[in-house]
Amino acid sequence: MKTVFLLLISNIFMTIAWYGHLKYKSSPLWIAILASWSIAFFEYCFQVPANRIGHYQFSAAQLKTIQEVITLVVFCFFSVIYLKEGLKWNYIAGFLMIILAVVFIFKKW
Repeated sequence: MKTVFLLLISNIFMTIAWYGHLKYKSSPLWIAILASWSIAFFEYCFQVPANRIGHYQFSAAQLKTIQEVITLVVFCFFSVIYLKEGLKWNYIAGFLMIILAVVFIFKKW
């Protein structure tokens, strides 16, 4: 559970770093890059420990899968709340297919 919490915090920072500047398109690109890198530093402060701690319990592929699902959930909230962009049916269908991949990766075959 500690791994998931750290990945969640990491992905919040990552999403802000990667997409937060989209509301400020009139700002110079170099400012967006510097701001994004500054925010991404905190992403790494949570991501690296999450992977280090999580690798005792999960494989690298499972860690990546957990991260991707968390990323999609965080991004959906960010997109709707911050960017004011709706989720279309095909986005949700695609996300559900990715979640189906989780079943294949975590199922003991």
